[in-house]
Amino acid sequence: MALVPVDAARSRVLAACARLPVHRVALADALGLVTAAPVSSTEAVPPFANTAMDGYAVRAADTTSPPVSLRVVGSIAAGDGPGVEVAPGEAARIMTGAPIPPGADAVVMVERTETGLGGATVVVHHHARPGDHIREAGEDVRPGQEVFPAGTLVRPGHLGVMASVGLVDVPVFRRATVGVLSTGDELVDGGGPLRPGQVRDSNRPTLLALVRQAGCLAVDLGRCGDSPGDLRDAVRGGVALCDAVVTSGGVSVGDFDYVKVVLDELSGGTMDWMQVAVKPAKPFAFGVIAGTPVFGLPGNPVSSMVSFELFARPALLAMMGHADVHRPRLRAVADEALSRRADGKLHLVRVTAAWGVDGRCHVTPAAGQGSHMLHAMALSNALALVPDGPGVDEGGDVDVLLLA
Repeated sequence: MALVPVDAARSRVLAACARLPVHRVALADALGLVTAAPVSSTEAVPPFANTAMDGYAVRAADTTSPPVSLRVVGSIAAGDGPGVEVAPGEAARIMTGAPIPPGADAVVMVERTETGLGGATVVVHHHARPGDHIREAGEDVRPGQEVFPAGTLVRPGHLGVMASVGLVDVPVFRRATVGVLSTGDELVDGGGPLRPGQVRDSNRPTLLALVRQAGCLAVDLGRCGDSPGDLRDAVRGGVALCDAVVTSGGVSVGDFDYVKVVLDELSGGTMDWMQVAVKPAKPFAFGVIAGTPVFGLPGNPVSSMVSFELFARPALLAMMGHADVHRPRLRAVADEALSRRADGKLHLVRVTAAWGVDGRCHVTPAAGQGSHMLHAMALSNALALVPDGPGVDEGGDVDVLLLA
């Protein structure tokens, strides 16, 4: 079977994964989702001119020759109406956020004043200019303004803006519900002694966490032994319940396994069984069953994680409307040689990335690079993308995919 380049394999997957439906959700539920339509304001923010400082609201023309004594005509706190009008020769005590009273066109901060006659007057020691310390109505957001375009990933600041203009819900692409299924007779859950040939299932907890980290709702479909009937029921149940299904195990060439038989049967023979030009995560399967994308990941723990990062995660993000579906990528310095041999594949070396005193990202390879060595993967925070060839010398440049 010919090797498929990583980008080509990912393109096949992305082309087959449609965006999820649009619905409106309360602001509290929109965090991490993507807007499906422009978000506009019908209100001004701030809704009225107010002061940015504690001090005195004055007429700037009255302060041209400081110090000047002005009569205090009232006090305005945040939440009050304007209350008073400031005439020539007058001032009003004002607290941060309070509305600017009619007649005033500047605020003098309290540190540049001193009270007199028991608070009946104030001496201003500053020449104020019109607009000083005044936040004008609509200065941040104007009525009718588009505050965020369609395709915006909603973060905490976006929620604050939407709340500030009176929105209570927002149209977004639905959050994907993703089922995770482990396959293999050798797998067991929990503690207790292992019988000969048994291993504990690490893939399912890992993949469920990766699904949640991608902003999806994770559904644990459990583990399934190598029984065609059980596998068929598990996959059918998953595709009926979920927007996508992720399986691990049984996709390698030569596997004595029923996963291929069942997925081929349920997909009507359209399942795409690939050998990707990458190490680890060479075997990968993808297809659509009853309208639901199914990602068949390899069973080796590191390969399963890497395959999810390369293919499943971008597709799930695209389904939820994300424009940028890839992990951050940058150019780094290899602090140790990243040796390899030419084999026609892109090697993804598990590395620890950190910023150096030279302002550049530096990477050091993990001690274990085997596709079964999950501990070394867990201690890494990036993957170095080492192209086909002899590798990267110590001190050489290498592209890095950041995982955290």
